[in-house]
Amino acid sequence: MRFLPTITSLGLLGGLLLLGSCKKDFLVENNPNALPAASYFQSENDVLLALNGVYAALRDNSGVAEGSDLYSEQRSDNTGTNDTQSNAGEPFQFNNFSLLPTNSYLQSHWTALYQIITRANFVLAGSETVPYGQPTTKAQYQAEAKFVRALIYFRLVREWGDVSLVTQPLTTPDAVLTNTFREKKETVYAQIVKDLQDVIASPLPDVQAAANTGRASKVAANALLGKVYLTMALTLDQAGRTTNLNQAKTYLTAAYSKRSFGLLKEIAYADVFDVSKKASNPEAIFRIVYRQGDINYSSRIAANYQAQGETINSQRTNTGVGGNVKPDLVKDYEAGDLRKDFSIKYANAAVVKDYFITKYRDVSAAAGTSGYGGNDWLLLRYADVILMLAEVNNYLGDAATAIGYLDQVRNRAGLPSYAAASANPAYSAKYPTLRLAILHERRVELAFENHRWFDLLRTFTPQELTDYFRAKSQADYGAAQLSNFGLKDYYYPIPFNEAKLNPTGMYQNPGY
Repeated sequence: MRFLPTITSLGLLGGLLLLGSCKKDFLVENNPNALPAASYFQSENDVLLALNGVYAALRDNSGVAEGSDLYSEQRSDNTGTNDTQSNAGEPFQFNNFSLLPTNSYLQSHWTALYQIITRANFVLAGSETVPYGQPTTKAQYQAEAKFVRALIYFRLVREWGDVSLVTQPLTTPDAVLTNTFREKKETVYAQIVKDLQDVIASPLPDVQAAANTGRASKVAANALLGKVYLTMALTLDQAGRTTNLNQAKTYLTAAYSKRSFGLLKEIAYADVFDVSKKASNPEAIFRIVYRQGDINYSSRIAANYQAQGETINSQRTNTGVGGNVKPDLVKDYEAGDLRKDFSIKYANAAVVKDYFITKYRDVSAAAGTSGYGGNDWLLLRYADVILMLAEVNNYLGDAATAIGYLDQVRNRAGLPSYAAASANPAYSAKYPTLRLAILHERRVELAFENHRWFDLLRTFTPQELTDYFRAKSQADYGAAQLSNFGLKDYYYPIPFNEAKLNPTGMYQNPGY
């Protein structure tokens, strides 16, 4: 199988060149494992193979895959390591709000995201140069590449704000330097919207057939575009707030209308994450597919999250603390919430006396004692869409409709309706507004799916978010110091290696 040459982020200049740049003829050699992009695309099958390479890049745990929690969930108030080794190292900086521009994990994250975008850009450019048996094939391949590019730029713009916007392959040092500058986030969002609107207008199916599980679809594009518009409404110029909210409602409703079930309660919560039922999971919208039992393409999340002395997640023995859960989240589950016992468990081993994540499980013989699980990583699912519909309707002033969507999720979890819960003084004190009740519901419904940090960024202004974190109990937060949180933490710092290439164009975010 042939793939495009791997191309790294904007900051790693050498990796951006398809061929070596040495000028000594006797040193010029062809890499037998790589092909120049100019000669790679010869047929539509080459485009398909390159597109498969785009999807393969989504598996990178430094990007958006199942192991990317360091960049999202551990940044939030849901999880975060407490061991002294992490305390002294770079990973702990994310959790501790002491992140430095020189952090190598931060650089790896930036690089991984731009590698995915680079692959998508090569597919889009190369797809224009080959003949097709059917004209719709070209349009479908391009739509899939645009969906992934939009997905990744949406991640970048929420984490860094203004970022480099590249929509064409960069194959020379001059091209790299020309594009090494930060584009305003409004312009980045405009590109994301354009890409996703192109996907929705494409000949892609509403829902992919089982044989194409893990590939982009129109439903996925509608769901993602709805989330993009909702985020724009709450984080960009407020002059466009209502327009963006209405757009969010339109696209989220379009995605919701294509579901194959009636109410969410028809799908048991545990079934959404059941490895044996993943092929027929009606709640999944877009996911990264893993192959059970395969040393290269299996999921490791169940085994990695399991704590010492436990066997609920995997047959593999784990000697560490697994996926640590902050007491702040444990206390946010309501009494009787079915999701709590499924998602977390208390470990009482020598090295860990704390809650760990049990949401992802594969104790099958196929996964075995090596923990080569078959869990798929869900990036979009219907509960997410339903709760966004609650959110957007509430912001538009339609509380009744918002509550109806909220109650769908609460009903499946075995909880009383919002009206009944609000009559409880403890609940109404913790969530005095419908907005905060929806934020709470998203937290416990989508815990450990890497949504929480972005929900907080969308819900609060930088000052509100600072106040929110500093009002929490340090005793419920673990080793990370809440007092470190400040206005700077709304965005990540631009990695040092990127900023040094063009200190003016790649200006640093405030506070770093």
